[in-house]
Amino acid sequence: MTIKKQTILVADDDPQLLRLVTRTLELEGFHVLNARDGEEALVMIEANPPDLVLLDVMMPHMDGFTACQRIREFSQIPIIIITARGRDDDKVRGLNLGADDYLTKPFSIEELVARVRAVLRRSQFVTLEQSQAARSKMTIGDIEIDFEQRLVTVNGKEVVLTPTEYRILAYLMQNAGRILTQDLLLEHIWGQEYLGESHMLQVSINRLRRKIEPDPAHPTYIHTKIGIGYQLATQPKVV
Repeated sequence: MTIKKQTILVADDDPQLLRLVTRTLELEGFHVLNARDGEEALVMIEANPPDLVLLDVMMPHMDGFTACQRIREFSQIPIIIITARGRDDDKVRGLNLGADDYLTKPFSIEELVARVRAVLRRSQFVTLEQSQAARSKMTIGDIEIDFEQRLVTVNGKEVVLTPTEYRILAYLMQNAGRILTQDLLLEHIWGQEYLGESHMLQVSINRLRRKIEPDPAHPTYIHTKIGIGYQLATQPKVV
């Protein structure tokens, strides 16, 4: 039986970098597609969605930020943005627009492969806790998670979450009432190699709040415990 290769779309206007990334990922067993700008990437994604997208921030015609925003209008496909070293504002902006991770230029082959595999793993990974809860729904206030369908509703209306946002909410729901440290959340959601990357967690939590909180500036559900981590307000009801 032939195992289908996972497909990665790489969008970058630098031919040399495009060749390097493509060759590296192909040697790792991936099927790789190339786009020279955001517009071309959008057309390819709409025609045949890949398993993951690598988006360079600086591209002609349509930059990576715009492309990321447009992709999130119709797809929750995993996205990694590629930024220049030292541009922390680019990283935060990309994460706020819905990117799942980022790579900072210049990056090593090892880092590229590790980030790609980590994001793919997160998008497909179902924890044992989630498997055990898959036969139930959990509710707290106006929020409900149907684990079997991986469906989140607020006030009865579906809320579309990225895979990362879903896993954060599910983990918080399953541990409602407990204070979860930043490192615990980073390790559980992203992996041990992401320990210390607190800004990724903060941006993702803020993005999740904008989707589920009545007033994101004054959270009802996800509370910040300064210097420690986060807590979901109360024990959810299991249906």
